[in-house]
Amino acid sequence: MSKESVSSHVSVYAGIDVSAATLAVAVQREDRAGFEQRQFANSGMGHKQLIDWLLKGGEIVRVSLEATGIYSLDVALAMDLAENIEVSVLNPKIANRFAQTLRRSKTDAADAVALAEYSRRMQFVAWKRPSRVELELRAISRHIVALTDEHTRLNNRLHAAEASATTPRCVRQDLKHSINALKKRVVRLRKAASELVELNETLAMKFKQLIEIPGIAEASALQLLGELAPLDPEMTARQWVAHSGLDPAQQVSGSSVHKPSRISRHGNRYLRRALYMPALVGVRFDPHLKAFYLQLQARHKTKLQALMAVARKLLHAIYGIFKSGTHYDGRKLFPQLGAV
Repeated sequence: MSKESVSSHVSVYAGIDVSAATLAVAVQREDRAGFEQRQFANSGMGHKQLIDWLLKGGEIVRVSLEATGIYSLDVALAMDLAENIEVSVLNPKIANRFAQTLRRSKTDAADAVALAEYSRRMQFVAWKRPSRVELELRAISRHIVALTDEHTRLNNRLHAAEASATTPRCVRQDLKHSINALKKRVVRLRKAASELVELNETLAMKFKQLIEIPGIAEASALQLLGELAPLDPEMTARQWVAHSGLDPAQQVSGSSVHKPSRISRHGNRYLRRALYMPALVGVRFDPHLKAFYLQLQARHKTKLQALMAVARKLLHAIYGIFKSGTHYDGRKLFPQLGAV
């Protein structure tokens, strides 16, 4: 039976709360009251045991789990390959809002039950497995982020070491050696990422579209593509924004609580980070982004609020050019604004 045809025959609903080491699982079967709960290791063997347990009755199983980065990826991939299992990978913000309507406590077991209820009650949206090259590109781009952070930490340590007369020369030299080695590793990884992109026609086209946008150079384009390429092609621009955590979160309650709006941050921190520098550069060199940025400040938005709004606009622009196959045009993104 194909994955597309199982939905109308679902009789088992499962939720999985994913952590680095374990999978807390809750199952609700149509012919039984209450929930069955088990815990499995978040490993290759644990995934096999989980799948065997879910399918022990020979029924069709619908599973919901939160997107928790690399920890949820392997279990989602394993279940996607299994016959008679359909899987949905949820934005943590959506899952958390749903869970808040059900639970009184916050535990792994309670979260798994809430996700099983989500599987049973809510409209099902099947997870679409990213391609191998998309997953490889994302892994490389995220490793580059980790090395870049380490490079920053070492630079700070070197600055402190050079500021002190008590630091021996061997320590300063070792720090410089480590920094240079990190630079070379980042260069090699970016080359590997570029080669992956060049060998894939779709990724190569999207890469070219990205670097045409003011503020996005090759390094930023690789980081953005690493995060955007694996996303479900059926996602909307609004879902992209929610996935990035750039959606505005307002805190208003009656007449006493009215805090400034901020971004939710309930989403992909790598994508937010990849958009930050292009937004910062874009407001300097793209007249349309600059006009939008200044207009927001004129409306008493802080510089950071305005910059996050620019990042959100850029994400909308990228979504638009990817979907339409066209080139970036700031006039279309901001038709109401004149250049300044």
